[in-house]
Amino acid sequence: MRLAYKIWLDNNGKVFGDGPYDLLLRVEQTGSLSKAAAEIGMSYNKAWRLIRSMEDRLGFPLLKCKAGGSSGGGSEVTSQALRLMQQYRALREEVENTLEMLYTKHFNNKENNG
Repeated sequence: MRLAYKIWLDNNGKVFGDGPYDLLLRVEQTGSLSKAAAEIGMSYNKAWRLIRSMEDRLGFPLLKCKAGGSSGGGSEVTSQALRLMQQYRALREEVENTLEMLYTKHFNNKENNG
């Protein structure tokens, strides 16, 4: 048996969680929303709608986008998005550690295992 859980930030609807974090992390690594979406098996249009929805709920831009052309387009994660990603990663790590400790306390001792 193992502990399973999901966490996300909510602001009149789900606004940020593991999926959006992964997408933005991949944009940061690839410099492209299109490439990031492809890496996780998401269409570009769905990724774009997700970004716009999050920006509307958060009240700040997550990406700076350059249109394509001969030099190619690209996307850059904004400083506000990077801060959100850092905060979310730190929160998630602390939640994971705390929940694992509580799970061990309540389920991994001889009294509870019968």
